Amino acid sequence: MSSFFDELKRRKVYRVAVAYIIAAGGIIQLASAVLPAWELPNWTLRLTVVLLLIGFPLALVLAWAFDVTPQGIRTTPTLPLNPDPALGHGHRRRNIVLLVGSGVLASAIAGFFLLPRADATKMEKSIAVLPFENFSDKPENAHFADGIQDDILTNLSKIGDLKVISRTSVMGYRGKEKNVRQIGKELGVSAILEGSVRREGNRVRVNVQLINAAKDEHIWAQDYDRDLTDVFAIQTDLAQKITKELQAKLSPREEERMMRKPTENGEAYLAFVEAHNLQVFLEDRGKLKQAIQLYERAIQLDPKFVLALANLSILHSWVYHTYEPLAAEADQARHYAERALELAPESSEAHLARGYYLYYGARDFDGALREFNIARAGLPNDSQAYLLIGAIQRRQGKWKESTANLEKAVSLNPNDSWPLQNLFFNYQMQRDFKTAGEIIDRALALNPTSTSLWQLKSQLALGEKGDLTVAEKGLAEFDAARRSGELRNVDPATVAQVTLAKANILRLREKYPEALEVLRQIPAEARSGLDHKLKEVDLLEGLILEG
Repeated sequence: MSSFFDELKRRKVYRVAVAYIIAAGGIIQLASAVLPAWELPNWTLRLTVVLLLIGFPLALVLAWAFDVTPQGIRTTPTLPLNPDPALGHGHRRRNIVLLVGSGVLASAIAGFFLLPRADATKMEKSIAVLPFENFSDKPENAHFADGIQDDILTNLSKIGDLKVISRTSVMGYRGKEKNVRQIGKELGVSAILEGSVRREGNRVRVNVQLINAAKDEHIWAQDYDRDLTDVFAIQTDLAQKITKELQAKLSPREEERMMRKPTENGEAYLAFVEAHNLQVFLEDRGKLKQAIQLYERAIQLDPKFVLALANLSILHSWVYHTYEPLAAEADQARHYAERALELAPESSEAHLARGYYLYYGARDFDGALREFNIARAGLPNDSQAYLLIGAIQRRQGKWKESTANLEKAVSLNPNDSWPLQNLFFNYQMQRDFKTAGEIIDRALALNPTSTSLWQLKSQLALGEKGDLTVAEKGLAEFDAARRSGELRNVDPATVAQVTLAKANILRLREKYPEALEVLRQIPAEARSGLDHKLKEVDLLEGLILEG
């Protein structure tokens, strides 16, 4: 045997073996990263590993037979045979058999450990809960299906070790025919939860499937057939099973929060879900008014419904900030936030609501930041908390921290233009116009008829290049959407703002008579929608007349 090992050393087989193992390990690591990114099937990684394993004994044989010299590749010279020719040839055959056998054995042992790993796909701890289908006979039970989806998502979003996509970003997939891989890629998650709900009287049947988004393969499915009173238990059980499947850590405090029922009143719960569905339409004043009425109905049915109180407070803060800066709106926001905190001082949602009031209503930025940090600790996947913290840090000049929090808000809510709009402000204010332009284009791809987004894109083009064509294109898109019916029931304030923009562009192009004519076309009801911006109309009219 000593002659065999001496030959391995002389023929430099050891060097080749070590070099092959290092190179093969690097190739496998590279393939593990690149092949999934190219969306190639999982068997391509297994094939790569198998070919490398087969190549190992072949590499040993080639190293035994040949040598690399300054003159090129040459056959390795053979030492003189043993005085006994039969014995010398026997040693040679034995050495070749030992070499090939060692190489095959090493490949087999390596394959035993490598192939299962190549076949297994380690999933990231990230998930999106898609809207549940309503299989009930009554269409009104659609809100019940939404409620189950919403509560599962809410329970999961309280787990710090998981990345959970915001409800706003997943609701757009309702009724759309998209494959799971595409959805997973768009939302940046490894797992997708789909489900359906059928409610018949006091019985409810829930069917769910957890799907590996990268491979479009079912991980597991579960059916529940329970009494209506057990619906919250179903949601809690599902959240716990999903957490276990994704190997996320669940702290005792998170588990305790997950077990709490939002309300015992079924009718209040359905009113809350319907209001929650409407609350996402931030630029639709009519839908926000409906949401307020539904939240009030939920609170009337259950005065201790903390989530309804908190969301109603947030809604009043938003209306105060965006539509009606009246003391009555700010008072309502404060009142409902305080009621929520009195009922549940530890509620993250109640602290979020108080933060909204302090930020928008009281303009107490330090106090709002404290409340948002408390809320974020209990709602680690709530994009609102990151967005608002980032907005306050922007006011404080903490650009790096602000941008990081706004990027986090975008990652948790990738299909909502509002976080992107706030991130746009950061880059615009730091004069990174290229990145700002890319971000506002992403936002417009999500919401192409948004007047506020076109306004920001127009301001960017005007400020950077003095380009008015972007604004004109945005206004043309708005008019086309109204004519086609894509935009309906546009509120008077928006009509007035658009008309103001048209008049201002004509003024900048020095078309003063046309600008004045457009400005005076603002109807009375639209002017009333402008409220505190009436001075802007008077100022523009004065500039036009002066021009």
